[in-house]
Amino acid sequence: MNAFIEELKWRGLLADIMPGTEEQLNKEMTTAYIGFDPTADSLHIGSLIQIKILAHFQRHGHKPVALVGGATGMIGDPSGKSAERNLLDEKTLLYYEECLKKQLSNFLDFENDAANKAELVNNYDWMKEVTFLDFAKNIGKHISVNYMMAKDSVKKRFSGEDGAEGMSFTEFTYQLLQGYDFLHLYQHKGIKLQMGGSDQWGNITTGTELIRKKARGEAFALTTKLITKADGSKFGKSESGENYWLDAKKTSPYKFYQFWLNATDEDAERFIHYYTFLEKETIELLIQEHKITPHERKLQKKLAEEVTVWVHGRQEYEKALKASEILFGRSTAEDLVNLDEELFLQIFDGVPQREINKSEILESNIIDLISEKSGFLKSKGEAKRELSGNAIALNKEKVDDSFKITEKDLIDGQFILLQKGKKNYFIIKAI
Repeated sequence: MNAFIEELKWRGLLADIMPGTEEQLNKEMTTAYIGFDPTADSLHIGSLIQIKILAHFQRHGHKPVALVGGATGMIGDPSGKSAERNLLDEKTLLYYEECLKKQLSNFLDFENDAANKAELVNNYDWMKEVTFLDFAKNIGKHISVNYMMAKDSVKKRFSGEDGAEGMSFTEFTYQLLQGYDFLHLYQHKGIKLQMGGSDQWGNITTGTELIRKKARGEAFALTTKLITKADGSKFGKSESGENYWLDAKKTSPYKFYQFWLNATDEDAERFIHYYTFLEKETIELLIQEHKITPHERKLQKKLAEEVTVWVHGRQEYEKALKASEILFGRSTAEDLVNLDEELFLQIFDGVPQREINKSEILESNIIDLISEKSGFLKSKGEAKRELSGNAIALNKEKVDDSFKITEKDLIDGQFILLQKGKKNYFIIKAI
């Protein structure tokens, strides 16, 4: 068995593979590509599997090509969708393309001098000069409408399955345009393999058919499983439906780290196969250790570490780890005071806040501050009772009614974190 294919199999990633693909990979260094549509200025974790596949491909000595769909992105792939998405203008798409180029360079080696160094291409570069008449005459005649209609992505939309709304002619042409990409790359760059998610099988095989008919050549297809959570829900979105982005400005490394750390035991066991480069023996040992002491969450911690380091680097992982320790109590007041404003607010996102003049904070006694001045507790009487009962923590350390706040207690020179019990937090911001 080919080593690359074998790795995809033991990791549980392989979905479909065209006959002859393994033989091609065993025969010579092969060039393969995966397409990424520039629908935003960042990729999100839904794209991580395809990035990972290209990285595995390169590590096994083959040449990966990432295609940014500047042309096809103007149309939108109907696969797996029930409605047509909004079309983007050229200026926006070109900006998104530049953002994706920069991002992908963090995961693939574009700079080495080896024959299998990664490349990035944009299908807008060759599609922008093609006229509709040329495309219809030279490409369209090679693929029948019957062939296109037989694809699952098309059938579902036409049949109204899963609430689908039908399909415009624009979207209907998508698989032919993607097929033309494969033909162009086969003819001009010698690319013989296209990879993608299992929902792309129909589009990819349209490309292999076009190569067979138009170029009298042989090309291959390989797809990976679409990832869902163990409960069947969509992977990669928050409960509110927000994406987890790969850009630290859109999703903080701390929040990114927490996503993986909060995986269920069942999901963590699958995800550590899918999303890390850990060897098989290492993963199996981790799973065994986790089953013996599941409360230690070794699997989730290692998963979160590996993916966060891969996407954001070791330094950001260390900061996310420290933030996590602060949130869950395994830290000192000094750790908390040394946080910067951005990370502090990320950790305690959604915690109620009250702004108070700094001089007033430093002059107030603790009872007045946590009751009348901040509104954290309802009354002075409640403040006295909770303080005498050792129930109030300031910056994660218990305080009594004799405690006096000084400048050194201000986190990043401006915040105080109050806590009652395990989960009742409140922030005072000095102004």
